[in-house]
Amino acid sequence: MVRESEVKRQTAETNISVYLNIDGTGKGKVSTEIGFFDHMLNLWCKHGGFDLELYAQGDLCVDCHHTVEDVGICLGKAVKQALGDKAGITRYGQAFVPMDEALALAVVDFSGRGFLEMDAHFPSKQVGEFDTELVEEFLRALAVNGEFTLHVRLLSGKNTHHIIEAIFKALGRAMRQAAEQDPKITGIPSTKGVL
Repeated sequence: MVRESEVKRQTAETNISVYLNIDGTGKGKVSTEIGFFDHMLNLWCKHGGFDLELYAQGDLCVDCHHTVEDVGICLGKAVKQALGDKAGITRYGQAFVPMDEALALAVVDFSGRGFLEMDAHFPSKQVGEFDTELVEEFLRALAVNGEFTLHVRLLSGKNTHHIIEAIFKALGRAMRQAAEQDPKITGIPSTKGVL
């Protein structure tokens, strides 16, 4: 069974459509009109092994905030929908990813509880037209709407581009591991019987 989902969301600020295949091959077709953000989402796909078609139009004349946060909302909902009842998944995933001098850790628990704990500092306020404070906004929207716990730690790094790239790659790899089907697990991986 292919685990896939589609999410569409239109507000006065953004218009977003998402197709996600959790069991893909890492193909990303992403257009948010924010070049650096597109690059990061494509890296997430590649390292997560996810197929993603994501198109977003937003009020970039204001700034990138609404678009980035709303993409996180839609992508989180798509992840939740694609995972279904989560029967047989590994549930937990972690990844350390280096990018030259930067080293990031991402840890995921598909717990049914949306939460972000992030400890990372970005030396620059912007990469291209992308405000670096939006990394946390995106990750929070993703985790809360995907209903999973996410911890992100920056262990080293001086170059802001490298830091954010390491975070997105680690996120993809941790989510891939947590979403994998484990033949040793029958049913829901929780003593509660539901996630």
